[in-house]
Amino acid sequence: MTSTEGLSVRFWGVRGSIASPGREMAGVGGNTSCVEVRAGDTAIVLDAGTGIRALGDQLLRERVPHVSLLLSHLHWDHIQGLPFFLPAWLPSSRLDVVGAPSTASPQIGLRESLSMQMQPPHFPVRLTDMGALLSFRQIESGQEIVIGDVTIMARRLNHPGGVMGYRLEAGGRSVVYATDTEHYACPDPYLVRLAKDADVLIYDAMYTEAEYRGEVGPSKVGWGHSTWEAGVAVADAARVGQLVLFHHDPQRTDREVAALEAQAGIVRPGTIAAREGLSIELAPRARARAAA
Repeated sequence: MTSTEGLSVRFWGVRGSIASPGREMAGVGGNTSCVEVRAGDTAIVLDAGTGIRALGDQLLRERVPHVSLLLSHLHWDHIQGLPFFLPAWLPSSRLDVVGAPSTASPQIGLRESLSMQMQPPHFPVRLTDMGALLSFRQIESGQEIVIGDVTIMARRLNHPGGVMGYRLEAGGRSVVYATDTEHYACPDPYLVRLAKDADVLIYDAMYTEAEYRGEVGPSKVGWGHSTWEAGVAVADAARVGQLVLFHHDPQRTDREVAALEAQAGIVRPGTIAAREGLSIELAPRARARAAA
């Protein structure tokens, strides 16, 4: 079935590794990874970093009863906000969690992995105490699933412990979420295929190439993250409409993020840096053609 709805994207957390509050980070925002995608009545959340707390408050205000959470991977900065996601505590809510076990511990399932961060002495209440109707679904690389009005393709990318990139499509529009992925000497062919002709690519741009290679500070090779320069290469190879730089270094100030955004914009016009509160609206393709 083809959706008549386009896609709406909103950023609630854009930092990597650890939340970074502070005056110099306030413009970009200090929360870790969380992106909301809507298509009609379908509400999908990409990752449960600390940004999901404020998103949960908004969903309650809107009385959204059903949310699907797609986890890219299980590193703490992508799941640590889940215990503070208020809809998960309400019996009137339904939360469907989709993701894959860590390749470092494949024997530990999705539910068990999330339970491990919510038990004494590290946390006072358990996952089983959540009142919402919870479901857990494991996804494999290359698998396609449908959630409401959105078709989702998953693809394993390059990160310690494994990570899933996701392509979300509705109404002839597409958004690709590729966080926590390390680039190769050439654009990752799996990611290029996943992002082919996408409207938006949200890409891990935690470092510059100089930082990555160790020309500034210690080498970041093997740490599982990428650069804005590599993001441009992937976006060009995949013929992406707009590149969005994401998963900012927690030490990167507002001014520094803006400087990288400007550099990337010169190389690839239209490139922007993700900031908390940023929204991208993609009208359905048929409607967009009619308005042209």
